[in-house]
Amino acid sequence: MSHLETIWAAKAAKPHPQTKDITYARERWTTPDNDFIDIDFLHRELPPDAKRPLWVMFHGLEGSSQSHYARAFARYAQENNINFCVPHFRGCSGELNLAPRAYHSGDFEEIDWILRRLKAEQIHLGNMGDVYAIGVSLGGNALMRWAGEMGAAANPIAKAAVSICSPLDLYASGIHIGRGLNRHIYTPMFLRTMKPRALQKLAQYPRLFDSSKMLASRDLYEFDNVFTAPLHGFQSTEDYWTRASAKPHLANIQVPALAINALNDPFIPQDSLPVVGKVGNHVKLWQPQHGGHVGFATACFKNFPGHLQTLPQVVGEFFNDGAVPRG
Repeated sequence: MSHLETIWAAKAAKPHPQTKDITYARERWTTPDNDFIDIDFLHRELPPDAKRPLWVMFHGLEGSSQSHYARAFARYAQENNINFCVPHFRGCSGELNLAPRAYHSGDFEEIDWILRRLKAEQIHLGNMGDVYAIGVSLGGNALMRWAGEMGAAANPIAKAAVSICSPLDLYASGIHIGRGLNRHIYTPMFLRTMKPRALQKLAQYPRLFDSSKMLASRDLYEFDNVFTAPLHGFQSTEDYWTRASAKPHLANIQVPALAINALNDPFIPQDSLPVVGKVGNHVKLWQPQHGGHVGFATACFKNFPGHLQTLPQVVGEFFNDGAVPRG
């Protein structure tokens, strides 16, 4: 059931029939190290409103503004007069980035720079609406890592933060996705795009890494050991997964935060999930029995919550009044 929920939502779930098409307007920002990132903003005609909130979504591994979950949230934002944008991690917007680096699960410095600039631009444009941050899977770990790193300093930047189906213990999840059925379903899916993108990076910067070892990698552990870890200042996969994990930092979060994790997520072992009492007073947990990995798949299946409504509604209720579903 967990695999069905996960795959159905990503490959077969349909848009809500009453929802208009989603159109993004793209902005390119130059980063402090003279690279670039692309941010897609929900583009539509809206009446002037200086208090409209801005929801910022950080996507998952190999994701983008076109990912099924991003478009589901864009539809919710469109229907509820919410500003919405998806910053792309470097290299994920359809164009290879310039620097000899890519992105990784603990990229909280990048998130800090993006959120600070978005908040500053909100103020510059006269929009005093609050900024809310959402991170999905990898993006959620990086977001929670940011919130934990920032502590009380996060409050002037983001009103609240939500992680969705995030591997907050990267080591446990990294090992888990490389085993059993996961190794045959999801590992090849990720490596199918990650390896060609790594080769593009090698063409930019010859001798950046060992191409034969990268191409021979059979799982994320081996790929990260050759590519992700060394390119981003980590000594090894173990060093990367340990230092980048958000779980040890959840107790330091001082902005309202919600961590959503389905108990049947095929990517994340249940015993690695955060527990009440070890996450700090500002962090709430919602761990429903079903949902898969960013699935919460459509009502076509009996008793499945509707993906195109469930997650955005839960997040919206949390942002509005701190509500968290039971069960």
